[in-house]
Amino acid sequence: MRYKIGDVSRILGISTDLLRYYEKKGVVTPQKDKNNDYRYYDTWDINFLIDCLWYKNFGFGIQQAAYLVTECYHGDLVSLLEEKQSEIEANIRRQQLLLGRMKKHLDDVLRVKDCIGVCEIGQSPDIVCYLNRFNFTYDNRDELLDLSRQWLDYMPFTQRYFEIPQDGLKGEGDDYAWGFSLSTEYVEALGITVKPPVVHNPSKMCIHSAFKSSGKNAFTPRHLDPILEYASKGGFKIKGRAQGNLVCSVLEEGVMTGYFEVWLPLE
Repeated sequence: MRYKIGDVSRILGISTDLLRYYEKKGVVTPQKDKNNDYRYYDTWDINFLIDCLWYKNFGFGIQQAAYLVTECYHGDLVSLLEEKQSEIEANIRRQQLLLGRMKKHLDDVLRVKDCIGVCEIGQSPDIVCYLNRFNFTYDNRDELLDLSRQWLDYMPFTQRYFEIPQDGLKGEGDDYAWGFSLSTEYVEALGITVKPPVVHNPSKMCIHSAFKSSGKNAFTPRHLDPILEYASKGGFKIKGRAQGNLVCSVLEEGVMTGYFEVWLPLE
């Protein structure tokens, strides 16, 4: 049985352009009708095309699939399959990390509303962080641009991270800094080097709480005043800067509202 190019395209669900490409690569050798120049394919050709689709669905490129079907010796086939297996395993590890990160983010989003204004004593997370915005100014020195882009590439494993210095907590200033934080569990997995300006913030005993801020440029250290009042009434002494992260931003009553989680370290 002979099949025209359109018939093969319908049988296999591939474009005629791809069929012509495989012909160019020698995967198939259709017979040409001398009278009308039509190409005719037989089942032998279709078998090779199915083999190409087999490898393509493993993630091999079109050109590589054509090579595997027409020019590949046994040793080369084993090497290429082992290489692809390693690539798939790496992708699975990445997807497992991504799934874990999604579960953690969903959990944070679900519970943050219940944490607003609630103060608890507990351990802060063990993180590494990188600050690159101070108040409204980004530190865009040339020597830091590559590092900043690297941290953008680490998303979504990172969190939007902020720090408020102790004088801001005391009401003596309104400065703050923004950047990114990353749980130490991801540091090795992502191959991150921890050296200045990237720093390690180990877990410490803190007051933990959450707050929200609505509208443009409304973020301020004064959002932490209720937490400081809790510390004062409880006889707790704050030691060092506050650190926290943006959990999510949502629309509330027509205004974008950020939900933030924060830790204030104790003596």
